[in-house]
Amino acid sequence: MNRMVRIVPWLIVSVFALEVLVALRPRRDGEWWMTEFGRLPVLLNGRVQPLDSVGRNSLLQMRSTSDVPLENVPGWQFWRHPPKLRATEWLAEVFFRPDRADERPIFLIHHPELLSALNLQDRGVERSGLRYFTYQELRPVLGTVFEQARQAARLKDPQRTPYQKQVLKLANAVGLYEQLKNSVQPETTRDLYRLLEDYRAAIPAGVAAARASTSGNAADDDALRKLSDLARQFDRVARMARPMIIPPADPVDKDAWRNLGEAALEALQTGTIHPAVEWYAHMASAYVAGDAARFNRAVGDYRAWLAERFPQQKAKGRAEHYFNQIKLFLRATILYIAAFVLAVGAFVTWGAAANVSEALRRAAFYLVVLALTVHTAGLVFRMMLEGRPPVTNLYSSAIFIGWGTCVFGLFLERAYRVGLGSAVAGLAGFVTLLIAHNLALGGDTMEMLRAVLDTNFWLATHVVVITLGYSATFVAGGLALAYVALGVFTNLLRWPVGQQREVSLGDALTKMVYGVVCFATLFSFTGTVLGGIWADQSWGRFWGWDPKENGALMIVLWNALILHARWGGLVRARGLMNLAIFGNIITAFSWFGTNMLGIGLHSYGFMDAAFHWLMAFNASQLAFIALGLLPLRWWRSFRPTPPAAEPARAPQPQLSPL
Repeated sequence: MNRMVRIVPWLIVSVFALEVLVALRPRRDGEWWMTEFGRLPVLLNGRVQPLDSVGRNSLLQMRSTSDVPLENVPGWQFWRHPPKLRATEWLAEVFFRPDRADERPIFLIHHPELLSALNLQDRGVERSGLRYFTYQELRPVLGTVFEQARQAARLKDPQRTPYQKQVLKLANAVGLYEQLKNSVQPETTRDLYRLLEDYRAAIPAGVAAARASTSGNAADDDALRKLSDLARQFDRVARMARPMIIPPADPVDKDAWRNLGEAALEALQTGTIHPAVEWYAHMASAYVAGDAARFNRAVGDYRAWLAERFPQQKAKGRAEHYFNQIKLFLRATILYIAAFVLAVGAFVTWGAAANVSEALRRAAFYLVVLALTVHTAGLVFRMMLEGRPPVTNLYSSAIFIGWGTCVFGLFLERAYRVGLGSAVAGLAGFVTLLIAHNLALGGDTMEMLRAVLDTNFWLATHVVVITLGYSATFVAGGLALAYVALGVFTNLLRWPVGQQREVSLGDALTKMVYGVVCFATLFSFTGTVLGGIWADQSWGRFWGWDPKENGALMIVLWNALILHARWGGLVRARGLMNLAIFGNIITAFSWFGTNMLGIGLHSYGFMDAAFHWLMAFNASQLAFIALGLLPLRWWRSFRPTPPAAEPARAPQPQLSPL
């Protein structure tokens, strides 16, 4: 059994580590160089990113997934994995074959009132209770959708009904899709290369006719009309294209990216067509014709041209494409939930099977270490791509808070070795990365920062420090939740822990919570003061009673209240735990709630889904506080242990008087 305690944890970790290593292998192209195509850099949302990120973020906004299944599989058949179009493959189809892309179910509509109003209840593809629709299926009702969306746009966000918000979301998704369809060529064009050649041939005569007409001389009306008709098609691309896919001709001017339509129209003045336009034209025509060799040749030539003139942009596109491919945060999420399950298993078997419990505890600890390693690699990789500190927006704050919480959990586990630290780290890592995934559905998570936030010094000091304060407060609250759950439903709080079994689990948890609250108080206070200094430099005032500022102050005051109540003897172990649990509510309000108020300098807009989840979280914390207030006689860990029954004695024989 001792050998099992040593070997089994390493076997479990080795299986998960092997899966991570397999995921780190670069993806190889098949017949079509779609991986190389997805690495091509473009400019969107104020930053250079690969085409793969454009497709991935667009699909997340429209479909809430990063790929498109090619086969409809019922939700109950969860073991089946149908073939899928990856983000880059789908984007190439949208660019070059929009007629085929129109048949893909990429629009998610789950609001029953909206489905009824558009008469779509019996249409679309149903998957796991969600309904997806193609552009062709929505085409007859798009007029109604856009009209209702215009009406909803006139209202402020808090005034919109859930139905109006869903209509606005659908209209934005359809508008985004139509922009993508016209980003390389007009959606009605089937041979961009032929269109470009006709346009090139028509430029000399058409420009000469235009100049003659302007100067009052006789002009060739046919040449002018032909050029005008051709230029009008590129003008549609210039007005509707979403990403800027054409880099500047001069490498010195690194920010002068344009869309393909703008670059083509510039030929009317310069007389020459940008080489990138011609390579995209070759890609489009080859894709439509099914000529993989010609498509690959155009991608390779364009890649070589970029490597010579824009090596940094090309390298960034390649790095971000690899980051998208390996999905480090998804791997970490899987590892965290597995570690949490193993840690819970260690508690379930504690006392009944000591060796099994110890093997599970070690496996959970090693898995948390592996998950934190993957999490850290993703965090550092993302920082290198952005060129920023770890926290720049709400999405990155969720990733960093989860990371900080896991670090605290590992330290606690190393100190007490009872499995609680691993359980808290695993659950917190899973929940925070799940929150981050849902925040990513709003679009690009590495977009350009607002001007007031564009300072790495304050992002690396104020934001990081106060986020660590958030993490520590959540760790204290998580340990308090474990104290209440174990105390009410089990007798484990009285079990001895530690190297010499000198302290009970309940006393160890009390020390953990107290120490973490001290840490949280220090970091939340320091971070709040640093934020005031930043505000003074940016807005000319140290404190303005902004909702976010008030939320940060509430965390400081509540942690200070916990410490003073403990020092003054106003609360004991149970009171300390209940106060720490309520700290979860205050921290969640400061982190998310203040962003949804619709007012203040830190407001990001009201979100129905986030609000409902926030209320559900608060209700769960209040339920635990109610459990924590139960009389001690209802806590299994504090019930008096009945004395052991004395063994029955055998009757003594009666001696005779004789």
